[in-house]
Amino acid sequence: MAELTALESLIEMGFPRGRAEKALALTGNQGIEAAMDWMLELVAQKQREREEREEREALERERQRRKQGQELSAARQRLQEDEMRRAAEERRREKAEELAARQRVREKIERDKAERAKKYGGSVGSQPSPPTEPGPVPSSPSQEPPTKREYDQCRIQVRLPDGTSLTQTFRAREQLAAVRLYVELHRGEEPGGGQDPVQLLSGFPRRAFSEADMERPLQELGLVPSAVLIVAKKCPS
Repeated sequence: MAELTALESLIEMGFPRGRAEKALALTGNQGIEAAMDWMLELVAQKQREREEREEREALERERQRRKQGQELSAARQRLQEDEMRRAAEERRREKAEELAARQRVREKIERDKAERAKKYGGSVGSQPSPPTEPGPVPSSPSQEPPTKREYDQCRIQVRLPDGTSLTQTFRAREQLAAVRLYVELHRGEEPGGGQDPVQLLSGFPRRAFSEADMERPLQELGLVPSAVLIVAKKCPS
């Protein structure tokens, strides 16, 4: 009768019948308190097991998150390395193109020099001096006419648009085109990587040299023994 009373009391407390019967049987029917302690301990054990399981699952999710983060970081690093490699290859290609362009300019200068040498016969340094015009007849035997000095070389200073200047010595019989080629070879790169055609101007009196002037010697243009030229962008025709 006491066992039935204990079972009914546990059922009234809200415990399932099967669990209450099991608790009373496992505790040797020692009463309601022993059965309740067993069932509460069972509930606590299941709670601990659930918490441990949830903790393991949280650790596994964190491990997977870190693994995915490492894989993403590695993929991002590989992408960055690929971009750096492509950029380095592009710089090498641009450098090679720049060197090839400079080489073409040097070869053009050498061809122009060879053509001038061929045009004037022999080397440029051995070109004959132009005939000296006869001076005025002296008024008396004791007076000698002034001797006109002939210059073999000419010192040209070129002022660039950015405020810097270039200075170079040319032969008096060289054409003005040699000065323009020298400027195109030694002036700095403009923003955007392009090189606009240039026009040469004399400092004073101000004069814009034409394409026809490019074939005339420096001596004939009045630029000997020294002159200052100004570089301006060539206006489109």
